[in-house]
Amino acid sequence: MRFREYLRILLRNPYGRLGLSLILFLSIISAIGPYISPYGVWEYGVCKPFEAPSPAHPLGCDEIGRDLLALLLHGSRVSLLVGFAAAVFSTLIGALVGLLGGYFGGLMDVVLMRVVDALLAIPGLVLMIIFAAVLGPSLFNVVLVISVLSWPPIARVVRSQVLSLKESPHVEAARAFGAGSARIILRHIAPATLPLLVANMVLQVSNAIISESALSFLGLGDPRIPTWGNILRFAFRMGAMSAGYWWYVVPPGVGIVAAVLSATFLGYAFDEIVNPKLRKY
Repeated sequence: MRFREYLRILLRNPYGRLGLSLILFLSIISAIGPYISPYGVWEYGVCKPFEAPSPAHPLGCDEIGRDLLALLLHGSRVSLLVGFAAAVFSTLIGALVGLLGGYFGGLMDVVLMRVVDALLAIPGLVLMIIFAAVLGPSLFNVVLVISVLSWPPIARVVRSQVLSLKESPHVEAARAFGAGSARIILRHIAPATLPLLVANMVLQVSNAIISESALSFLGLGDPRIPTWGNILRFAFRMGAMSAGYWWYVVPPGVGIVAAVLSATFLGYAFDEIVNPKLRKY
């Protein structure tokens, strides 16, 4: 029943409808796009280098004669996969740290929050660049770096909610009946933080996609795997923008913007679920 209520709130919100439509469209394209594309990602010489868009190649070609539509469709799958995977892992880490620090308090809370403060004090992209450079260019390393360095804001939000939840009457009653800490956290506190976690995870998707694109653009992603960031990287290396080859730059940029906007719009819609005061009945 609660899921249906949340879905009704999401679909009633214009931002929710727009964000959901965008993310579904991008997901469908990324899932079936590589199978319906007439050209493969590694098919070279199917057209002239930097050939302009035409009926045969709707988005033109790159510097070695690859079809840019095929690259864009394959890149959408990888970029979205990295975004969702990094968002899920960072949310899980942040939730665990916030739950433990907020519930147990004391020295554990002090240590965990000082780690959070230290990570928040340094610009996240700088840390990501350093760690990605040390670990080496790899898609797995990109997901790992984004996940490990993106959880502190989530930990702070979850901790704040846990501090109020652990003093609530139903938690006090469970404690009085002899429930252990693990049972209280898993049965009474963690489920109450779920809407907040989902809302933050949705917003993390946009941050992860931007981070992956930035790292790939800087050459810290896997150059063998076409992502939106890698496409932009090679486009700028070849001087596509200064030469007027806009079809090499604009489509991956539009894909990144569309993915980020879809997650952002969904995040706005989830605000109504997390904060009932924003709902318009």
